[in-house]
Formats: sequence, C-alpha cells, structure tokens
Amino acid sequence: MEDYLIVRSDTVSLADLARFLTYGERVEKVIETGRVGSLEQRGPAVSALSQDHRWVIVVSIVARRIITFLRKPMELYGLVVEFFLNLLYLNGGGLVGLIRNLLTGKIVMPERGSSSYLSFIGHIDTRLDLHNFQSQSALRELEGRALLDFCIMASKLAYENANVVEDVVTNRWKMHFVEFYSCWNEYQKERSTQVFIMCDKQKNADIILISFRGTEPFDADDWCTDFDYSWYHIPQLGKIHMGFLEALGLGTRDQISTVQLSLQDPKSFSENRNKRNAYYTVRNKLRSLLKVHPNAKFIVTGHSLGGALAILFPAILLLHEETEVVERLLAVSTFGQPRVGDAQLERFMEAHVCHPVEKYFRVVYCNDLIPRIPYDDCMFLYKHFGVCRYYNSLFIEKEMKEEPDRNFFGVKYIIPLYLTAVWEIIKGLAMGCIFGSEYKETWVATFFTILGLVMPGISAHCPTNYVNCARLGKKSSRF
Repeated sequence: MEDYLIVRSDTVSLADLARFLTYGERVEKVIETGRVGSLEQRGPAVSALSQDHRWVIVVSIVARRIITFLRKPMELYGLVVEFFLNLLYLNGGGLVGLIRNLLTGKIVMPERGSSSYLSFIGHIDTRLDLHNFQSQSALRELEGRALLDFCIMASKLAYENANVVEDVVTNRWKMHFVEFYSCWNEYQKERSTQVFIMCDKQKNADIILISFRGTEPFDADDWCTDFDYSWYHIPQLGKIHMGFLEALGLGTRDQISTVQLSLQDPKSFSENRNKRNAYYTVRNKLRSLLKVHPNAKFIVTGHSLGGALAILFPAILLLHEETEVVERLLAVSTFGQPRVGDAQLERFMEAHVCHPVEKYFRVVYCNDLIPRIPYDDCMFLYKHFGVCRYYNSLFIEKEMKEEPDRNFFGVKYIIPLYLTAVWEIIKGLAMGCIFGSEYKETWVATFFTILGLVMPGISAHCPTNYVNCARLGKKSSRF
C-alpha cells in the first residue's frame, strides 16, 4: 500500500479542528494516511500528537483556509498593483512623470505580457544586469561570487513573463535564450509552474541554466503550497513534500495512485491528462541541449518554491538513473528554499549530489521564515541537506549544516523577530548611502520591508536580500 500523509485543509470542519486541538481527537478528519484504518501503526508521530504539534497543524490549516478564502482578492489586488507600478515605471518612475505625460498627452500604457511589463518582484528590485559574470571564470571557480550572482539573478528573473526573460537574457546578458515554459501544476490545477532555460552561448555553450519560478506574492496557491505539511513516500528516495511533487506535475493528492504512475509511466500519464509536465518537459529539453553542447554543464536554480523544485529535479533524475545527465551537473543553487523531504532523502542526496564534490548550495538570509518550514522534528520529518550558506543581516556569510533557529514557532521567537524587522527597515533606508546607488532600495522595497512588522520573517524572504548577499557577502568564521 502506498505510504503518504495528507494534511487536509479543505474538508475538515472548525468543530473537528477544535476537538483535534483540545483533546487530540478526530485525527482521521485532519490527517489522511496511506494505511487506512491503522493510525496507531504510524506510531507516536500521528496517533499521539503533542500539544505543540497539534498547534502547528491547526495553524497551518487555518492559515491555508484564510489564504484560500483571500485567493480572488489577492489575485485582483496583485493585478491592480502590478499595473499601477508599471504605469509609473513607464512614465518616468513616479507620480510627477505620470501627471506630466497625462497633461501632455504622452502617457504610456502598460501592456501585460510585454517585454517592458515587470512583475511585483521586478519592481521591488529593479536590478536586471549581472555583476561581472564571465562563464569561463565561473566554471573554474565553482564557489565564486559571479556564479552565485548569476544564479540569484536568474532566480529573480524567473518571476517575469516570457518576453521580459527573453529580452533580458538576449539583450542585457548577451546570452542565448532557449525556452520559457508554463507547466501544469496538479495542486493548483492550472499552468502555474514556470521555468526557463538558457545557455551562456548559442554555439559550444559552457553553461546551461534552468531556473524555476518561486512563490509569487499575490498567488494564494503558492503560499498554500509553502505552508503545506503533506508528504508522499517514494521508496528509493524517501518522504517528499506532496505540494512540490504536484508542482512538478508528478501526480495529485486527489488521486494518490497518480504519483507512482507519473514516476513509472510518464507517457501514459501525460496522454491521459494532456497536460505539460514540468519535470519531463525540462528533462527532455535538457537531454537534447547536452547533446548539442557536448562540453556544457548545467545549473539548476530557484528562489523560494522555485528552490524546492530546483533540488527535486536532480533527485528525480537520479531516481530514473539518468546517469549521463547527472554527471554533467555543475551546481544546484537555491535561495530561501523550504525543506522538501525527510532524513532518507537527505542521505540519498548527500551521497549522490554532495559527495565526492559538493554541488548543492543552499543560501539562507537572516530570519527568512520560508527555509524553516515545513518543520524539522519527529512529527513532520522534514530535513535540509547540503551546504547552508547563512548570511546575517550585515551580509556576513557562514557555512553551516543548518540555519540558526531552524523551527520558528513559539513565544521566545517573537521579540527577536520584531527587533530584527525594525533593524531591516533602518538598514534598508541606509543601503544606498553605505554601498552606493546600485543598492538604494526602491520605495516598493521599503514598503515591503515595513510589512515585516506585520509578518516577521516574510519580508526577509525578498529576493533583494539574496542579491545583496551575493554581491556584498563576506566570509567569516563567527558573527
């Protein structure tokens, strides 16, 4: 029988949640497992949940229910905000320019999906150019700042539409744009998994880069995926986050047997559903590119949710014994990535991706909340692996196994989180004066940082912080 655990947020009633939280009852209403009628066999991890675990599950469910309820308002608000920001941007960058163009009849109207229409993330951080990147030097120095900057800029660029991505890669970076894909997400039931592929050169490329898009600020389903604790057990790999498998198009929790089917028989799975699958679409394109460019190595990268998909992609390649492909992996570099699997996956990936040469680098900024979920404990099982490059709020880097305060939950974290949020606002306002005009924050970025007073740990997740880590980071053995 298939082994899985699904935390149900869509069908459980408030009365069931209250009884579950207070008395530990109605577990079967809240948690669905792969062993029907045998919750006791799951051991203390399910049948004897502690009060803290029940609180975490309930908070997760309530948060997902609230986010789901706000799906439409969030989507509409996001559309309006993005349109207004692009209207300002195209007419001089401020209200003065917009009013002047309006009075003179020269107003420029934004066109959604065009090469000049930036996302909300693009307006938080308007930097588009790479920071002294040369492919050959980056290949010779795997841990170089240039390569790290290349990866975070590609991760940030993945939030944009296809025309922006192609324009930046071709005209700003002077590289070769290959393809932009919008693939089927089984959790969201729409083509919302976005990924683009590029090469450093059109001919005889040295680097092939794959960049997965992360969590969009106004996409309710993306946030629900991040706060989900459900998993599916793949015997060879371990327990994998269910939402991330669905984002790659590898089955659906609504029909759990489709996960195994999608892993074993992709042709049948795709024909039955007639939907573009992110994993197989990218894998097939990567295979063909590696044949065209025999000397090339490939990089996989992503921020937030995109980081989770970036590390799962080579994991599934290894599951499918794509040895020739994996041998040409140069690096997996993720930023603000949530946990994706359990200790078994940790051991598997440590053996195949982290040894004998370290190829996986996970960057975490300060008190970013997202790398600290889902929880790492006896109930939720999730583990990080690989090298963690942790940066404090002064951009001082330290390599460690796990970021500090790995599980943000409890009263003891509240005061430090809010103090750090206040410091981030002060620091953001001074960035331009200290480091130069390139680092001056936009007013949109300042507003987003202020939101950290309402949602501590979320504003630290902004890609701007990770770009600054790549460009300003300094190594230190202690803080």
